[in-house]
Amino acid sequence: MILADIIRLQDIYKRYFIGKPNELEVIHGISFSVADGEFLSIVGESGSGKSTLMNIIGALDRPTEGDYFLDGVNVADLSQDELSLARKTKIGFVFQTFNLIGRISARANVELPMTYARVPKKERQERAQHLLEIVGMGDRAKHQPNELSGGQKQRTAIARAMANDPAILLADEPTGALDSETGLKVLDIFRDLNKNHGKTVVLITHSATLAERSDRIITLKDGLIIGERRGSEGGAK
Repeated sequence: MILADIIRLQDIYKRYFIGKPNELEVIHGISFSVADGEFLSIVGESGSGKSTLMNIIGALDRPTEGDYFLDGVNVADLSQDELSLARKTKIGFVFQTFNLIGRISARANVELPMTYARVPKKERQERAQHLLEIVGMGDRAKHQPNELSGGQKQRTAIARAMANDPAILLADEPTGALDSETGLKVLDIFRDLNKNHGKTVVLITHSATLAERSDRIITLKDGLIIGERRGSEGGAK
């Protein structure tokens, strides 16, 4: 069951080099919401504004104009410390490049966010193992990243994103470094986390095929929303 909006963007603009001759506006008044428990894909080619929008949704950057409400709170009202806390507790990030730390095990990688959150050792070890099992990596928990395939690395990265039990998973081109078959398997994990574990998923991708697996698809071009439609899973909730 889809509940209230967990993400709401209202008239969002993003400009760089403000007040200079080379001032550049890359997001031009975008507005949309994401419901709690929804799986949304944001699709667009390079230069469409996807990455800029992802940084705003992930509270990694602030809009130049407009309001961004994260779980009902206007991000503009948050201090840097509050913003950092929101990122750590509300959003789990998954990137194309995995960003795993070498020479430590998959389980230790998943434990890292909990270590920073000062979760007791036994609790974080047990939770890391449980999360690896959810993504099908339970039997590879002791392997280091260089002993894992690309798909296994991304599964580990997804488990790490879940470490502090965020409400939102924000995935930026998570299958970009994978072959198409492995990429679809990774999408199945996001679908499972959405359907069976209650996570809101926002997928940033250039692939219309992958986006089709979501509830709803927003298409960007040149910093504007040019289309919005249901995905093939749109009636699955």
